[in-house]
This record gives sequence, structure tokens and C-alpha cells, in this order.
Amino acid sequence: MSDTETPEAPAAAEGNAQPQQRQVLLQKIYVKDASIEVPLAPQIFTRQWQPQLDVQVNTEAKPLETDGLLVTLAITVTAKLGEDTAFLVEAHQSGIFTVRGFTQPEERAAVAAAYCPNLLFPFARETIADMVQRAGFPQFLLQPINFDAIYLEHLQRSRAEQAGEAAPAANNLN
Repeated sequence: MSDTETPEAPAAAEGNAQPQQRQVLLQKIYVKDASIEVPLAPQIFTRQWQPQLDVQVNTEAKPLETDGLLVTLAITVTAKLGEDTAFLVEAHQSGIFTVRGFTQPEERAAVAAAYCPNLLFPFARETIADMVQRAGFPQFLLQPINFDAIYLEHLQRSRAEQAGEAAPAANNLN
């Protein structure tokens, strides 16, 4: 070997591939669907504003080609004044992710059900807050959601159902 030649790297020479590094890369975030309904406008604006809120959260993940993953975070907020619906707002915030290096199905499921929704949530919160304010209501901010805890609760319920045990009470955020 001359001084100008470089020896092969030991791993390459032995044919050993290094394990793939775990990566979650955000490719695109977009609003898939958004709507707001104010069924009692304009009369609802004359009432004292002390709403009862119901927040429903759902996630959906679909594999795309190669390492792609489409995750959609759906949030529905219903505000009521007594029995009357003040507003109903819904936002479906989607993200396209590249997910590499997660070899176990449980790991990929956790990325899809907890990690990706955590990344999408601030965008969904902004979409909802903007629609509510543009509809003429006071500022509305969704409180943070712990998607990790929701995912763990879902796993516990699934395991309990498989074991034939009674599942813990469902959280209204799923």
C-alpha cells in the first residue's frame, strides 16, 4: 500500500453494518380539516361567558412508503352555556414524518401515538384558538396534553382487556 491509499474502515472491510440511528424527521405539517360552528349566533354573544368545555382528542397513524408515517391529531372542543352550544370547533392537524431505526413494533407505536402528536399539538392548539377568536369569542387556549400518559393508559387498558380484567375508566381525552 502506498502512502496515498486509505485503508478501508474496519466495519466496512468486515461487512458489518452499524445499527441504524433512531430518527424521527418532520417532513410536513398541515391542517387536514378545520371547522367551527356557532349555532346560536348572534344571541349567544349577549350571554355571560362561563362555558362548560368538553375536549375530545384522537390520533390516527397510517404508514406511508418506506419509512414514512402520516399522523393526524383530531381535537374537538364543545363549549356550552347551560344546555346551549356556544361553539363547536374541530381541527385535524396532520404531519408527515420519516421514522427510522425503530425496529420493534412497540417502539414505532409509541412514536406514532405519543411522540408525533406531541409535535403536532402546538399547531392544532393555534388553529383552534384562532378559529374561536375569529368567531367572536374570548381568547381560548387548550391546556397541554400528556400524550405519553394517554398512550400508557391505552396500553394498560389493552393489556387488561387481553387478560380479561376490568379496564380502568376511560379518559375523555382519547
